[in-house]
Amino acid sequence: MALWARQASRCCCWLKTARAAGLQRLRSHSNTVQARHGSAPLALLSSRHGFLPWSLQTYRHASVGSSSQPASAKDGSISSPESNLALPVKQEQAKPETIPDLNAEILCEDWDDVPPSSALEEISEEEAVQIIADPLLPLQSSTLRDYVDHSETLTKLVHLGVDLSQVEKRQKAGQLLLTLDFEKDVRKILLFLKDVGVEDNQLGTFLTKNPYILGEDLEALETRVAYLKSKKFGKAEIAQMVSRAPYLLLFSVERLDNRLGFFKNELGLSVKKTKDLVIRLPRLLTGKLEPVKENLQVCQIELGFQRNEIQQIVFKTPKILTASKKRLRQTFDYLHNIMGIPHHMLTRFPQVFNSKLLRIKERHMFLTFLGRAQYDPAQPSYISLDQLVSLPDEVFCTEIARASIQDFEKFLKTI
Repeated sequence: MALWARQASRCCCWLKTARAAGLQRLRSHSNTVQARHGSAPLALLSSRHGFLPWSLQTYRHASVGSSSQPASAKDGSISSPESNLALPVKQEQAKPETIPDLNAEILCEDWDDVPPSSALEEISEEEAVQIIADPLLPLQSSTLRDYVDHSETLTKLVHLGVDLSQVEKRQKAGQLLLTLDFEKDVRKILLFLKDVGVEDNQLGTFLTKNPYILGEDLEALETRVAYLKSKKFGKAEIAQMVSRAPYLLLFSVERLDNRLGFFKNELGLSVKKTKDLVIRLPRLLTGKLEPVKENLQVCQIELGFQRNEIQQIVFKTPKILTASKKRLRQTFDYLHNIMGIPHHMLTRFPQVFNSKLLRIKERHMFLTFLGRAQYDPAQPSYISLDQLVSLPDEVFCTEIARASIQDFEKFLKTI
């Protein structure tokens, strides 16, 4: 197929060369006739129904060139083209149509360099590497990385610090980003977040955790912020809540109001304390309520805390509402049943529930080994639970255990 195409192209080139040569001879003949008889008007050979094809004109002109010169009329004038057309064969001289001079060498010099005339024609490796094609948009992909070069939105989000590898793990988040226009949809949300108080260096992390906000209606987002302001949350407090709980602004005003009402009524807190609670742990407004209800029941029924004690524990340590129930039970069991810490002491230092149980065990056992495990504030050498769990190992050893860090490390190897 490739050989046939090249032969056909060279044949066409030869025909064009022959045609150009014929036109050149015709022009030379016309100039000779004009020199003998004077200039003649440009005559287009016409048929009964219109102009003859250009190829027939060339044929007639060639015939005239091989015949005798036209005879003059008796009065010495040359007959007009209209009178000549009535004769079957009229030896008439007409000025040919002006045609640009064609150079056969120019027509064919680059003929072999044109693109292949057939899709099946083989090309060399050098020709192949010169072909430049834009990358195709993948019809389906499991990663957003394949679409970054085709999407202005994805490209600019990457520049902001958005981790697309994390975004694509969230349900339908990748599809959402591919449908958004940066100038039309994304820019206004970014400006809104900055106005709320999200710092520039936090935008990437924020959108990585909550890309869905880019598909939210701007007016709805502004309404939710206005609701928080109506509840006397300050601008800095709202900024802190939104930054620490990225999904907060996805909740409708009705849902936010119900959540605030739940914690106020369930815990028996004042409005001010309820606000302080959610400011310190804003994910209480966005997380599920079932784990919260279960932890409250565990504290009251299984651990034996009174309602007022639970209020104090939760207000001081909000994370206890979202802690693992298993971990909560194990920590309480060791503190209360092994170490002998009463409920009112645990209520006074509830932060002990946020500590690792292993750290509590290691330090308590070391103090017991040294004879310094004293947790009763009415007794000398009293050690508070806060000191027990919050101090670094070096400070704990020197100030609380009255021993060296090397002694503590040696002891840990024996247990």
